[in-house]
Amino acid sequence: MKKHTQRLATGLTAAVAALALAACSSSSESADPIASSASSDEPKGAIAMGFATSEIQIWNDQLEIMRPIIEDAGYEFLTDDPQFDINRQVASWQAWVNRGDVKAIMGYPVSTDSVVPVTEVATEAGVPVLGYLLTWDGVAAATIVDSYEGGYDLGVSAAEETAETAGADATITVATFGGRDTEFGALAMDGLAEGFVSVMPNAVITELSTITREDGYNFTKSQLTADPDTHVWLGASNDTMLGAYQALLDSGVAVDDPDYYVASRDATNEVLDLIKIPDSIYRTSIVVPAQALAEANAKLLIDAAEGVAVTDITVPSVFVTAENADEFYVAE
Repeated sequence: MKKHTQRLATGLTAAVAALALAACSSSSESADPIASSASSDEPKGAIAMGFATSEIQIWNDQLEIMRPIIEDAGYEFLTDDPQFDINRQVASWQAWVNRGDVKAIMGYPVSTDSVVPVTEVATEAGVPVLGYLLTWDGVAAATIVDSYEGGYDLGVSAAEETAETAGADATITVATFGGRDTEFGALAMDGLAEGFVSVMPNAVITELSTITREDGYNFTKSQLTADPDTHVWLGASNDTMLGAYQALLDSGVAVDDPDYYVASRDATNEVLDLIKIPDSIYRTSIVVPAQALAEANAKLLIDAAEGVAVTDITVPSVFVTAENADEFYVAE
């Protein structure tokens, strides 16, 4: 039976319970994200959520969950797709402010420094700005995930299982996928590497700068050419690891090859399907459930839109394995 670290909660129930506690403590005035607006049928304006791209599936999952919550609260829900173009993203945010009816904006910027001026403009116009995973000057509050801890625990889990067969002193190559453009991403990458070498100190960490599934596929092909004996593949996001997984299969690796270990932070329905394959090389994921993230986002946005004081909401991570994967599917 596969072993996994016990430092994180082990089920969706724990994550949602912790979120509920955090949400309640963040505002005693509005424990229910839609309660304060349920008594009025009058249009209340709009609420906007701006991710950096539509290419990240877990972000799309959150938008689908958030939409009915925000619309039931009486607001129009606005989103955009800047496709990692910071100028387009800033223009979208400025357009939201210019509308005059947008009551709150939340986002994950392509570049935090670049959205500081538009954040200042929004705040001066009475539109609070909230962060998703990231914070910057002018942000009223944010949905927070401990990216380092999640990466560290994923690295430890992978190393513990690898050490069972290779030995803790073995010199092996570990490929890690992610980016350092933001503090969140950099901390996740640090956690993956430091968690693994805390168990297998002689491991050689090869860091690959990736964002999309295509990146994951192409960099895996390149890494296999450079070092065909790379058997451990860890990612800061599931999108890149889905690309890595496919590249491994296309290179002749069997879906249940016991010598390979693939794992990621985040897990969409597609990843859950792979984890559930008997003896899958896609062993596990550290996931912050899309449902819990979406509920935290919606609560912060609605509270901010209605003038309720907001503070950060920290959403806990959980381990996903074949045994509990069914708990984390997002309805389609």
